Amino acid sequence: MSINTKDYTFIRNKLLNKEEIAFLDVREEDPHAQEHPLFAANLPLSHIEIDAFSKLPRNDIPVVTLDDGEGYAQLAAERLIALGYSDVSVFSGGVSNWKSAGGEVFKDVNVPSKSFGEFVESKRHTPSLSAQEVKQMLDAKEDVVVVDVRRFDEYNTMSIPTGISVPGAELVLRVPELAPNPKTKIIVNCAGRTRSIIGTQSLINAGIPNEVNALRNGTIGWTLAGQDLDKGQTRRFTEVSEGTANTAADRARSVADRTGVKRATLADIENWKTQTDRTTYFFDTRTPEEYEAGHLPGFRSVPGGQLVQETEMVAPVRGARIVLADPSGVRANMPASWLAQMAWDVYVLDGMQKEMLTEKGIWRAALPSLPRVKTVDAKTVSSWLKTDSNTIAIDFSTHANYVKGHVPGSWYALRSQLKEALKSIPQVDRYVLTSTPSELAFFAAPEFAALSNAEVYVLEGGTKAWMDAGLEVEKGPTHLASPALDRYKRPYEGTSVDPKAMQAYLDWEFGLVEQLGKDGTHHFWVL
Repeated sequence: MSINTKDYTFIRNKLLNKEEIAFLDVREEDPHAQEHPLFAANLPLSHIEIDAFSKLPRNDIPVVTLDDGEGYAQLAAERLIALGYSDVSVFSGGVSNWKSAGGEVFKDVNVPSKSFGEFVESKRHTPSLSAQEVKQMLDAKEDVVVVDVRRFDEYNTMSIPTGISVPGAELVLRVPELAPNPKTKIIVNCAGRTRSIIGTQSLINAGIPNEVNALRNGTIGWTLAGQDLDKGQTRRFTEVSEGTANTAADRARSVADRTGVKRATLADIENWKTQTDRTTYFFDTRTPEEYEAGHLPGFRSVPGGQLVQETEMVAPVRGARIVLADPSGVRANMPASWLAQMAWDVYVLDGMQKEMLTEKGIWRAALPSLPRVKTVDAKTVSSWLKTDSNTIAIDFSTHANYVKGHVPGSWYALRSQLKEALKSIPQVDRYVLTSTPSELAFFAAPEFAALSNAEVYVLEGGTKAWMDAGLEVEKGPTHLASPALDRYKRPYEGTSVDPKAMQAYLDWEFGLVEQLGKDGTHHFWVL
């Protein structure tokens, strides 16, 4: 199929003019993280069908796919066109051509948000304390409260001693009751720098009377200082009184107004849902638990702190409109204030009432129709694998999910690396494909059948159905037909990270502001 191509000038002009564009790096996450343009959002070829409809809600949005010469961009463009997208092009020459045209490339993931955090710190000189200074305060039992603004699972893995889990968008709402005495000092930490900078500055911008400081360099800085982290902690924020909530709402609304956040009504929402010439994302920024208990139809659960940290992962169309919803106002207005400074066209929904939250349960992505393939239940597969040496299971889950638990004897394969993977997988007469989410195996099945010339089945319900059936599970990287390219190992994750990698990560963050200046397309500003 012949696909149109686009060049550096086209992308740059779209970004400079704040026009909508989905510039998609369709490589797996690890090669994406090695180097990519600032606003090239990662949407791997492997997951096009799973992610396209939710991340690219308008089918005539200008889409430009990017790789580094591997051919993925062409394949991704073909798949997007097959899904109904009408304005799809390939970036000519890949990342190499972007660089040769003078384009800046960035390392790591969530770079727009991380570089924005460094930009904020450079402009506002966000106050911070070193790991040694904070430890001295804790050892001396000073009047200090440590709040950890990461996701709860990150906090639970490792945390600063005495730290309490208060994900970023909750800070302005929860801190007044965690530290009711204005003389209590607040320390805000994350794993590295971005979320603690944004969290600290959020409290300052909202006018919290306490002295607030970021823990400089987060848990990385703490570890590099030779200080021990806690593991497995479960301390979480508590509910607040009506008076505290009302005061927090006023503070957050004031910050949002000062940053130019716009207001939306339910009538606006209904109109925007059907608008064909503008991309709009609808996000519920409360906790996942609150969302599941009841939410507005058509809104996706994206807690506000993570939305600011990982914006391009859920909103890859640069120049789109973003609408945030939270009945309290606080968890929408504070993230919205940051998105506005990141040059997003951002609105907060006003007038929310509990009776409007008519949908319950987790958010589910809209998906295209599944291919018609043969399916089989978990117990039948178990019998096949035990009695028939000519049957093999293939798992298309993420490497992390595969390692946590998979069908015994199954092979891990990346859909984007399928041809290479089949060179490692034994040739048999029958293959059973599985995955988490289960739909991924359905989309991979036609390709697998064409390449293997064997009988191909998909496990009904995927790996979850296997586990739900109480069948034996194997753990660890037992049969890898593909390299683990689908996940870039963050230098701040886990409890056993090389100190050199940690320091290199910090050095990289320190250089982001200079890179922003070279790139010149961001439109960031700071209150």
